[in-house]
Amino acid sequence: MFQGASSLNLDAKGRISVPTRHRDVLLAMASGQLTITKHPHGCLMLFPRPEWERFRERIAQLPMSAQWWKRIFLGNAMDVEMDATGRVLVSPELRGAAGLVRETMLLGMGQHFELWDKARYEAQEAEAMQAQMPEAFEDFAF
Repeated sequence: MFQGASSLNLDAKGRISVPTRHRDVLLAMASGQLTITKHPHGCLMLFPRPEWERFRERIAQLPMSAQWWKRIFLGNAMDVEMDATGRVLVSPELRGAAGLVRETMLLGMGQHFELWDKARYEAQEAEAMQAQMPEAFEDFAF
């Protein structure tokens, strides 16, 4: 399970350095092979390859009425590998789709990560914090 937030900078070539705490796990479970694709909230999703394959199968099973979502998730997926120093290249197309320029946030979301433009993430998080909690949390104890 991946969790936690990391503030990262894209380098001049569009690469991020995967935080050290996640590298060993990604090497062990996926040999450093990842898949990056679009998320409907305006960020990117980064999956270790075995998790991507499970996600891809679930998406592929969706009915024709979800064809555009299949295109968004599957049609934009890019397979990447961590290099020897733990960096991952984010393609120009995916960087543009998520508005990534320099400062980013990498969030561990359980079986995958989300990669956000830092300013966009902070704005959406602040908006969410001001809104009423979703109904799913009504009976949740903190």
